[in-house]
Amino acid sequence: MTKSIWINLPVRDVSASKQFFTAIGFTLNTQYGVRDDSASFLIGDSSFVLMLFEKSLYEGFAGVEVSDTIAGNEVLFSIDAESPEEVNELAEKIVAAGGTIYGEPGYRDGWMYGCGFIDLDGQRWSILYMDVSKMPLG
Repeated sequence: MTKSIWINLPVRDVSASKQFFTAIGFTLNTQYGVRDDSASFLIGDSSFVLMLFEKSLYEGFAGVEVSDTIAGNEVLFSIDAESPEEVNELAEKIVAAGGTIYGEPGYRDGWMYGCGFIDLDGQRWSILYMDVSKMPLG
């Protein structure tokens, strides 16, 4: 059965994206080789893999052109945080690494603290701390 999940994303500049994701705390995964046109990262403790591919390479194996991630979006990737402070720290790292915050850090619905950011290629992400003791049931 399924042992892990991989996100495959097209990027314009693999080198710049490697620097960005390393700067915000993702772990470079050299198990899948080191190439100029792709990169692999491990996210968190759950063997979650992020694969970055130059746009043309991605389009080749996906069999379709990449949509304009600046004009539209189909997926929102969410990362959990252990505290509101960790959300704030990640937001600072993201801006320092060249990303853009589209949703400032703050509380939502009284039990979630998070923010939204855009990576170097226009993909949208969110970082969330959830205080499950305050989560409404039902």
